[in-house]
Amino acid sequence: MASARPTRLLILGGGFGGVYTAIALEKLLRRELRRGEVELGLVSRENYLVFQPMLPEVISGSIGLLDTITPIRRLCPRTNLYTREVEKIDLARRRVSAAAGFGSRQCALEYDHLVLALGNVTSFAGQPGLAEHALPFKYLGDALALRNRMIHTLEEADIEPDPEMRRALLTFVVAGGGFSGVEAVAELNDFVHAGARSFKNLRREEIRVVLLHAGGLILPELSRSLAEFAQRLLRRRGVEIRLDTRLAGATADAALLADGGRIPTRTLVSTVPSAPNPLLAALPLKMERGRIVVDGHLAVPDHPGVWAVGDCAWALDGRSGEPCPPTAQHATRQARCVAENVAATLRGAARRTFAFTALGKMGALGHRSAVAEVFGVKLSGFLAWWLWRTIYLLKLPGLDRKLRVATDWTLDLLLPPDIVQLKTEKPAGIRREHFEPREVIFREGDRGDRLYVIVDGEVEVLKQVPGRGEVPLRRLGPGEVFGEIALISDQPRSAMVRSVSGVNLMAVDREAFQALFANLPPLRSFFESLLDARSA
Repeated sequence: MASARPTRLLILGGGFGGVYTAIALEKLLRRELRRGEVELGLVSRENYLVFQPMLPEVISGSIGLLDTITPIRRLCPRTNLYTREVEKIDLARRRVSAAAGFGSRQCALEYDHLVLALGNVTSFAGQPGLAEHALPFKYLGDALALRNRMIHTLEEADIEPDPEMRRALLTFVVAGGGFSGVEAVAELNDFVHAGARSFKNLRREEIRVVLLHAGGLILPELSRSLAEFAQRLLRRRGVEIRLDTRLAGATADAALLADGGRIPTRTLVSTVPSAPNPLLAALPLKMERGRIVVDGHLAVPDHPGVWAVGDCAWALDGRSGEPCPPTAQHATRQARCVAENVAATLRGAARRTFAFTALGKMGALGHRSAVAEVFGVKLSGFLAWWLWRTIYLLKLPGLDRKLRVATDWTLDLLLPPDIVQLKTEKPAGIRREHFEPREVIFREGDRGDRLYVIVDGEVEVLKQVPGRGEVPLRRLGPGEVFGEIALISDQPRSAMVRSVSGVNLMAVDREAFQALFANLPPLRSFFESLLDARSA
């Protein structure tokens, strides 16, 4: 501690594990931080901590969007916060590379002790179309995107004359029967049924909400009696629960099931897939089920000064010997333990072994109902809901956030839900799309709004001829383009395009295509030649 330079402690990750580690270290090393003997840094993509248990309530608007988050700088005032993406972790050189920020350069952060708390990431690998068409539900932006999508589909359904399209718009599918999926589908179900009252042409009985679960009973984390209660309650409120049903993929118009079935929908939420953070997967560390193996002190074996906590750590409970589940209550306790062990290492004191028995599990079911198992006592219904809100309100960081959320909950009991979209993102100029075999990509006479590039698969171009029906014109494969005629000529689509096999496409919108076509002469020449050939 008396070295020429301060001891550098660096934490990667702005979730429960990372932020609570910084909070605990500030308390334990108060004197050392004040004297400049220790430097504490935290690298996080966002400058706030999201209180994940309350995230589903953002969907329905029960609480405000900003009331689920707390500024990290307020929670950790003595910590140097780097609001950057982590690009590389070099264990050999004890250095972390952070991406360049707004108007600045990439920075290299050296450390003496490194706490890995990067959690896991959403992954749709192996499930065609989900990355393009499914909505994840993990971050604050995901909750806002889902809320906007629900309101947008209600707006569209209110004026949609086609009964088939109307049914798809009013069908909402959530995949995953764990806590995240059940809480999300409960809030979604409450919101769309309540919001439908504000639309002139919508009837609540037209709305279909579907929960897909690969197992035989939802909420496998709870006892069977509580899971069955939750299942009965959701079904009574109109949620269609499909058990032993796995989501296999998606298109722009449907959720694809593993048994070959499909559910026409424009709103598909997937809470199931997660994968190790790619940064951690690339490290030469022992992994177990995608998580970093740590010892009883939460230290990474064979790498002195490296620690791991939270969802990315494979930690065994000191009492039961079982792996710790990736929950917030375990992450916060691990954070306290690793902070104590880092401080003990700096002071030459003994480390302690992590041991924690979960206090209970709770899940909200919407509409003033929940299920809970606390200290072995099973509760359901209104009492469990009241306990859920009370406990999480007390755990919410910051007195100001507690007051805001308590006020929101009170007003939610008295006022109707808001149905206002907050459109904050500009549509992407280029995006990926996926289609299953024999799906129509666009029809003859449609407005030309996109150019398509085939990544893999095959499509066919067809023309409607009076007396002959659909006449095939050509087949196109990987690397070929279609849809350019309507964009260049500013006319409706002159033919229909349909997928022959499963196909992945890159779609370039009209604005992006026109900019490239007008300012890139070689590209303009290519498309003019292609247009002449196809017109002939």
